[in-house]
Amino acid sequence: MSIKLDGKKLSLEIQERLKKDVLKGIEQGCRAPSLAVIRIGDDPASGVYVNNKERACEKIGIMSVVYHLNKDISNKEVGNLIDKLNSNYEIDGILLQLPLPPQLDSQQLISRINPSKDVDGLHETNAGRLIQGKIGLSSCTPAGIINLLRSQNIQIESKNVVVIGRSLLVGKPISIMMLNLNGTVTITHSKTKDLKGICLDADILIVAAGKPNFIDSSYVKNDAVIIDVGIHRLKNEKSGGTKLCGDVILEDVIPKVSAYTPVPGGVGPMTVTMLLVNTIFSWQKCFGMKVSIEDLLP
Repeated sequence: MSIKLDGKKLSLEIQERLKKDVLKGIEQGCRAPSLAVIRIGDDPASGVYVNNKERACEKIGIMSVVYHLNKDISNKEVGNLIDKLNSNYEIDGILLQLPLPPQLDSQQLISRINPSKDVDGLHETNAGRLIQGKIGLSSCTPAGIINLLRSQNIQIESKNVVVIGRSLLVGKPISIMMLNLNGTVTITHSKTKDLKGICLDADILIVAAGKPNFIDSSYVKNDAVIIDVGIHRLKNEKSGGTKLCGDVILEDVIPKVSAYTPVPGGVGPMTVTMLLVNTIFSWQKCFGMKVSIEDLLP
């Protein structure tokens, strides 16, 4: 029987621990931790993500400030806001909600964020630390995946890990994290030949292709672990309603695998929770507390 890697359940456990850490810090005289979120334009998915992050922050005691900017704003104006937040002692984390409107240079703006406040783990300094195997602020979705696997004692060392997708948000950082944990990693993408053959060799298959219902059971070997990073809202032509799905056709794959992430309720909640972990870690460092990311997890 397949194990469901329940991101919602694990997220609640981690958030309860974070809430206690916040209360302890405040009792010791620290101000509350704070997160600044920069949202640009009115992309509906971004709005949902930002609202989810606000609710999660409120739940554990993080002050969340959202800067909702006009979609026509210039790179210079966004950069000036980031500079102000960098110099604001009362801001522990800065999140630039992606994707950005086409006139903005996302990598340039991310690089402008103080690395110690880069709670999305995308600054080149934090990416470099990840490559060197140093613990610190790292990309939230990949960190969430690692903790989901650890929660069920799923071994990574010596396993064949195949990653579908090479984005800066998921594909590249999760590949490095798996390498750091002694997995044997293959990164695949749109130019990869014989994708199915490569996937069939995977002990752990991480799908971040951005294509709904892309992977079925013919890509998955018996007893593999499958991680579905995708989330899509598809219209039901018969009912006129919509439903959520991932990059994987889960109902086809589940009978074949040893463990899987559901959609929704798998990777998504862990992404938000690892953002909270990063924010608390930055806050604790600001006040000179001797902690590590590992100390904040179950």
